[in-house]
Amino acid sequence: MIAIRPLVSADRGLWNPLWQGYLRFYRHHLPEEVTEATFARLIDPKAALHGLVAERDAALLGFVTYQFHPSTWSLRDSCYLEDLYVDPAARGGGVGGALIRAVYTAADRAKASTVYWLTQEFNADGRALYDTLARRTSFIRYER
Repeated sequence: MIAIRPLVSADRGLWNPLWQGYLRFYRHHLPEEVTEATFARLIDPKAALHGLVAERDAALLGFVTYQFHPSTWSLRDSCYLEDLYVDPAARGGGVGGALIRAVYTAADRAKASTVYWLTQEFNADGRALYDTLARRTSFIRYER
């Protein structure tokens, strides 16, 4: 049985290996102070960032982060699913889908107009899951 629940301060030690695995997957390194600040925001009920974890038998299997923001295309906020990661040993067991559906539930409660996220072209396994849960759009991301 997988339980989805909010991230709490006691999760820090179990969350960090997942976070580091997520960063490695996306070939990215962050300074420790960014990781510390991110975790602090994710457990702060007043912060704009929200964090959920998937747990089974006191082990964290994965996490998701999301936030709400206003949109010029709707009177309601949009929900951006920013980060999603499942421990490789737990993949294929429904953890990723359960985390995404939990964000959908939070977005529905907040009456968000949409839930959206981005991924890398090379994330074939993730994209196979996403194709079952959402509609892929034609948008291309630019950044500086």
